[in-house]
Amino acid sequence: MTALILLGCMEAKPEVELNILLKSRGEELEEMIKSKISVFNSLTSDYDAWFEEEGRLIFASEVEALRQALPLLPKPWIEVGVGSGRFAQALGIDIGLDPSSKLLRMAKNRCISAILGKGEEMPFQDGVFGTVFFVVTLCFVDSPKKTLDEATRLLKSGGKLVLGLVLKESPWGQLYQKKKETGHHLYRYAMFYSYGEVDMLLNQAGFSVEQVISTLFQNHGEVNHIELPRQGFSTDAGFTVILAAKGST
Repeated sequence: MTALILLGCMEAKPEVELNILLKSRGEELEEMIKSKISVFNSLTSDYDAWFEEEGRLIFASEVEALRQALPLLPKPWIEVGVGSGRFAQALGIDIGLDPSSKLLRMAKNRCISAILGKGEEMPFQDGVFGTVFFVVTLCFVDSPKKTLDEATRLLKSGGKLVLGLVLKESPWGQLYQKKKETGHHLYRYAMFYSYGEVDMLLNQAGFSVEQVISTLFQNHGEVNHIELPRQGFSTDAGFTVILAAKGST
């Protein structure tokens, strides 16, 4: 058996093409999926509604920053931790992976070819993707090292990695860290990393940083307009995009 594929609409990638990309894992994959029940399964409605309500301007600012990295990114693209498909839909990513079956059904309805799985053990063959996206995902995976090693395996020669991050040293990261420490229903599961820690993890996985983009310089809770992204890293930014290239082997 292979991974569960949810095809949402005619625009989604054909199942026969996806099955060429998928790597058969049999019972091992089945057990992995059963043992990993995402916390997001119990938060699907609230999570997805955030993008249109209180998070509308935040989401739009993050999308603008991510779009700066899109030109010339090799295809096909996949988003790991696709969730309900909000970012994938906005960025034109047509394949997504997530451990939450409930969120994947929302992604399917947004024309994303949605696949059940987790970042540490992705059910795909080697070297089948041009670009792998992790948007506010690295902080929720069990092992960032294993996840980035898997991204390396999935990418073709010359492939790219795009990270969307709330960094630990940023004002937003510091706020979320405090929420984590007080048992916040979502952030208690998160592990926030500094820019230096992310850079080290990328180097260990064989990636080199090519571009950094920053946004959300407004205070958390006071975002009143969509921000234009800025080039380069800033500790004052609430959201950071890192574009990295797979090294030669």
